[in-house]
Amino acid sequence: MARKLSNHIVGLDIGTTNVRAVIAESLDGKLEVVGIGEAESKGLRKGVIVNPDAAVDSIKRAIEHAERTSGLHAEEAFVALGGSHIKGNNSQGVIAVSSRHREITREDIQRVIDGACAVSIPSGREIADVLPQEYTVDDQDGIGDPLGMLGSRLAVSVRIITSPIAAKQNIVTSVNRAGLMVSDMLLAPLAAAEAVLNDEDREFGTALVDIGGETTNLAIYQRGSVWHTAVFPIGGNHFTNDIAFGLRTPIPEAERIKREFGCTYRQLMDQQSAADMIEVPSVGGREPRLLSRDILCGILEPRAEELLTQVQDEIRASGFDRQLSSGIILTGGGSLLTGMVEVAEQIFDAPVRVSGAQDVGSPFDEVATPGYSTAVGLAMYGMRRGNQHGQVKTGMSLSVGASAAAKVKGMFRSFLNL
Repeated sequence: MARKLSNHIVGLDIGTTNVRAVIAESLDGKLEVVGIGEAESKGLRKGVIVNPDAAVDSIKRAIEHAERTSGLHAEEAFVALGGSHIKGNNSQGVIAVSSRHREITREDIQRVIDGACAVSIPSGREIADVLPQEYTVDDQDGIGDPLGMLGSRLAVSVRIITSPIAAKQNIVTSVNRAGLMVSDMLLAPLAAAEAVLNDEDREFGTALVDIGGETTNLAIYQRGSVWHTAVFPIGGNHFTNDIAFGLRTPIPEAERIKREFGCTYRQLMDQQSAADMIEVPSVGGREPRLLSRDILCGILEPRAEELLTQVQDEIRASGFDRQLSSGIILTGGGSLLTGMVEVAEQIFDAPVRVSGAQDVGSPFDEVATPGYSTAVGLAMYGMRRGNQHGQVKTGMSLSVGASAAAKVKGMFRSFLNL
């Protein structure tokens, strides 16, 4: 019989292609993943639950697998929030410091964040997260934590993340139906960043590009904070669909061909490998055909260029294209396609690398792969939040209908390590 979790953390990444779960513990301040589980994701489209029963079944199977591999029983999880419906905007707030002695207090910081969040939110959407970027005290900007500083004027820049209320509720309800409470939710690219980025990446400028099944997430870090986020409606499944359509082969065979022979950059192939023949099963019971890898690359390369060009256009529009000293980091299952780094380097004109979770211990090799970045990052987030509160396990489920003010207050407590 599986033991109940004590000081263990569960990270749950409900993706469009796969549901991945990790069970981890904190050992001397380092995360140790002791159980993993993965199941084919059903009932989701572009990160949104469209068939709750199928989604619940996928979540259950991933969690049960993680429980079997760890010998532990999961009761609650930190869950990723993602999908093409996620939006982000920057906002600013400014207040006069209330203290007679002009010393900035926690109440002042809360007031200025509240002011930055006093923006119009479209009907049916809610604030999912508030990410402080920097504070300004009088004329001194670039401040990470103004608590205790002296000044008469306090300003803040924040990134406000919004999501449809119903989409978030459907995730929480599905996780609850699978037998788990939701400890907290974290934007998917921020969860991946928890696992992939180091302090230098966050400080000196990095664009994290998380390529999932049906969407790709972008998060730009600078001076230790998130300055820009975006979601693109293209992911690894689009490469698979291109193969299926272009070669007239079933989707499962297209996925296999992509994984075994796929390449998105012709110059990586020499003349011999480009001429290598691939057996391609046909649809409708027709005889399989032989096609060269060069033809396959001709299908995949334009899609890679389309996706990464969209990301580059977004980075340029954000104004951070010349401020990414640490370059571009690709993660997520879609980043493993051969040639993605080379295409990205050509488009971004910057150093590019593929990365999975860093500084994590585990007997499971999969934990270090890019596909597990978000799930592991959620566990890291849970460990960090537990350390801030003096415990790992929160023992709470997410208030689905939480107001924007409540979300901000929760963020504020975490920010001040309360």
